[in-house]
Amino acid sequence: MIGLPDVRQAATRLQGQVLNTPCVESRMLSQAAGCHIYLKFENLQFTASFKERGACNKLAQLSQAERERGVIAMSAGNHAQGVAYHAQRLGIRAVIVMPRFTPMVKVERTRGFGAEVVLHGDTLEEARAHAQELAQAQQLTFVHPYDDEAIIAGQGTVALEMLEAVPQLDTLVVAIGGGGLIGGIAAAAKALKPGIRVIGVQTLRFPNMYNAVKHASLPQGGSTIAEGIAVGRPGQFTQALVERHVDDIVLVDEGDVEQAIVLLLDMEKTLVEGAGAAPLAAVMKEPARHAGRKVGLVLGGGNIDPMLLAAIIQRGMVRAGRLARLRGARATCRARWPGSPPW
Repeated sequence: MIGLPDVRQAATRLQGQVLNTPCVESRMLSQAAGCHIYLKFENLQFTASFKERGACNKLAQLSQAERERGVIAMSAGNHAQGVAYHAQRLGIRAVIVMPRFTPMVKVERTRGFGAEVVLHGDTLEEARAHAQELAQAQQLTFVHPYDDEAIIAGQGTVALEMLEAVPQLDTLVVAIGGGGLIGGIAAAAKALKPGIRVIGVQTLRFPNMYNAVKHASLPQGGSTIAEGIAVGRPGQFTQALVERHVDDIVLVDEGDVEQAIVLLLDMEKTLVEGAGAAPLAAVMKEPARHAGRKVGLVLGGGNIDPMLLAAIIQRGMVRAGRLARLRGARATCRARWPGSPPW
């Protein structure tokens, strides 16, 4: 099972290859939530996601023969970009299988990093099965998005940086898809600071780890704005790590995530995707649970479809009553100055 030594070795490999992103307090969000909120800006990585860490750690350990044959990955976007970018840097052929529902912004960016993109399947499971078939047929090394010890150790380096930057953190809140990020973070954080709380977050539409760990049977599936954590089932390695190290898993709905995206834009002027906003959504949903604590949130990624973002912002303005006021101001301007532009 992955532990602190594995994560520290990964950190050594990643030195100079990925950013040591800022982990700083948000005074405005802290005031709004009633606790001390520290944001880990993984959306500032070159591919705008923490996924680079695991991908780079995995590729750095390939044999020369494996490098020459190439790699293949399955991903809805962020893992794809991480693998594609670091494969390009290292001169390794990369084939990426993406499900057909993947936002085009992620597809095009993955192609932009030189990867061969194959769109296949309506679910992550269908895409994964096709990727494994291609791996066998072309003798490519399969780079799993989460259930791989090298991937988990790479993601765990986030915890090392957070606790080095803010040693007084007493809670970490982390989104869960397949569990690679929270598995690595929890293993490292608990070894460094046994009393720290690690809380996982999933959406109500994809509670795979919640079901597995809590022995529940909540239904899952459908569209979600947090497609980065829309995973059908947890990994074997990751589930074992979650069961051992994670204190609790909470669920948030689509509205919670949308509100968190808007809050981060409004208060921090930072852009995150749905999966990246899930930790803040969890804190804002149950503020009493974190009252007075020093809470670290991992902003996992910033790759969001522009059209989806526009819709989320508009709905957020409606909820806040700001859109009605804006429309009223526009109507007043047009009445006073008929020649004004129709903005």
